[in-house]
Amino acid sequence: MRTVAILTDFGTRDNYVGLIKGVILSITKNVNIVDITHEVSPASIEEGAFLLWKSYRYFPEGTVFLVVVDPGVGSKRRGICIKTKRYFFVGPDNGVLSIAAGEDGIRGIYSLEERRFFLKNISSTFHGRDIFAPVAAHISSGVEVYYLGPKITHLKKISLPSPSIRGNTLEGEVIYIDRFGNLVTNISPSLFESFLEGRKFQARIGKRTFVTLCRYYEQGGKTRPFFITGSFSFMEVSLRQGSASRYFKARRGSKVFVKRLTSNEYGRERKR
Repeated sequence: MRTVAILTDFGTRDNYVGLIKGVILSITKNVNIVDITHEVSPASIEEGAFLLWKSYRYFPEGTVFLVVVDPGVGSKRRGICIKTKRYFFVGPDNGVLSIAAGEDGIRGIYSLEERRFFLKNISSTFHGRDIFAPVAAHISSGVEVYYLGPKITHLKKISLPSPSIRGNTLEGEVIYIDRFGNLVTNISPSLFESFLEGRKFQARIGKRTFVTLCRYYEQGGKTRPFFITGSFSFMEVSLRQGSASRYFKARRGSKVFVKRLTSNEYGRERKR
């Protein structure tokens, strides 16, 4: 039994997710359906790509990832299936699949053109139900990907922003905010450690600063934000029993500045 793992920006208030699952089950009942998340920020291709990238490797080999973050639905953008070393990715060719599929190793990209694998009536606003869900179901039931349409070579790609270093300052940014208000940055723990060279730091988001690094949440103060290595394997800014997002009035794309401090500078910051 194959798994179909679904990631969308549909939320759970409306019937969209239920309809996608219903389509899959109407084609094959021999399937395990898993919800990764349906709370991607509406139309945020970058956020969807990030969450898919940080999720796919925890699924069993042969999983079909059905991804619908599709602001271009109904336009000339293609629907595609990507076969990688271990998985299948189905969704729009807008970059949302590119990071995860590229990391796993692309073996083939197929343009979804064979209408016999779609629903009979196709809405111009809901390809997730009418094209992507039935295609994912057919793949999970054993249809070979080369039957779905012609093999293509071009894939629309996106990438995450990279941090930069200027003198004694490391500049990153917030790339995701979870429901607890933790700010996931694009700064890796290894870059953070190598940049500091064993020295203390002062970090700033907007006009507010902090100087604390913790290994787990209980180490942090209830009113003082801190850096922590999060489960996404990036440096996160957190506030124990509070929302760092609200504290800093931060959003995705907010800049994060980390300055290396001398011992005298660190002493002054600790007294604030």
